[in-house]
Amino acid sequence: MGELPLDINIQEPRWDQSTFLGRARHFFTVTDPRNLLLSGAQLEASRNIVQNYRAGVVTPGITEDQLWRAKYVYDSAFHPDTGEKVVLIGRMSAQTPTVVFWQWVNQSFNAIVNYSNRSGDTPITVRQLGTAYVSATTGAVATALGLKSLTKHLPPLVGRFVPFAAVAAANCINIPLMRQRELQVGIPVADEAGQRLGYSVTAAKQGIFQVVISRICMAIPAMAIPPLIMDTLEKKDFLKRRPWLGAPLQVGLVGFCLVFATPLCCALFPQKSSIHVSKLEPELRAQIHEQNPSVEVVYYNKGL
Repeated sequence: MGELPLDINIQEPRWDQSTFLGRARHFFTVTDPRNLLLSGAQLEASRNIVQNYRAGVVTPGITEDQLWRAKYVYDSAFHPDTGEKVVLIGRMSAQTPTVVFWQWVNQSFNAIVNYSNRSGDTPITVRQLGTAYVSATTGAVATALGLKSLTKHLPPLVGRFVPFAAVAAANCINIPLMRQRELQVGIPVADEAGQRLGYSVTAAKQGIFQVVISRICMAIPAMAIPPLIMDTLEKKDFLKRRPWLGAPLQVGLVGFCLVFATPLCCALFPQKSSIHVSKLEPELRAQIHEQNPSVEVVYYNKGL
C-alpha cells in the first residue's frame, strides 16, 4: 500500500457539513465517550499524527481511516484555537456521562464545558470566571427551587419537568457569562481560506445564540422522555415491587438519551459558522472592504 497523499483536508470535518446527516456523523465522532478512556500517550500520538500531516509529513504505514481517527481524537481533547489539552471534564465527550447529576453539579460541569469550548483565543480573568460560575450555578438552583415551589400542588408529572426548565434557564445564563469576554472583544473571523480578518462581537453573539439553542435542545430528550417513562412505570407493579430500581433506571434513561442528543444537537449548526460581511460592525466591515473587497462572507468557530 502506497503512502497517503497530502491533499486530504483534515482541517475540515470528514463529512459534508452543509447537511444535517454529515454534521451528525461528525459530532457522533467528536462526542464519543470512549475518547475519555484514551491515555495521555494515545492522545499525544494522535496529536503528532495530525500535526505532522499538516506539516507535510505522513506517518509511515498509516491509512486514511487511521488519519481521520487521529484527527477526531485530537479534536476531542485539544482546543481548536489554542491547541491546549482540555481538562477531562470539559471535553464535549464528557457531557453524556457527567450531565446526569443534580443541578449544582450539572451547572458546574456546564461552566467548565462552556469555558473549554468557547470560541477564539481571548483569555478570561479569574474574577470573570468566578462571577460567571457563581451566577450560572446560582441561577440554575434558584430556578429549580422556584419552579418546584410553584408546582407543589400540581400533578407529580409536572414536577418532573422542573429540571428541564432549570437547565434551559441556566444555559441562557451560563453560556453567555462563561463566554462574556467574546461579547466584549469579539471572536476571530476569517475568509474562506482561513486568513484572519479581525474580531467581531456580532459573530460572537450569533455563535453564542446558536450554542444556547443547541444546548437547550440537547436537554429536551433527557429531561422530557425519562419523566414520561418513569411516571408510567411507577404506576405499574414492576417498579412498585422493586423501588430500588427507580434511581438507576432514571439515570440510565437520561444517559441513553444524551448519547444521541449530544451529537445530534451539536449538529444543528455548522461548527465553522458564517456571517455576511454586511451584518458585521461598521468598523470591521469597512476594514474588510478596504483590505479584501471581494470577501462577502466571513467564517468563525462558534464554539460548542
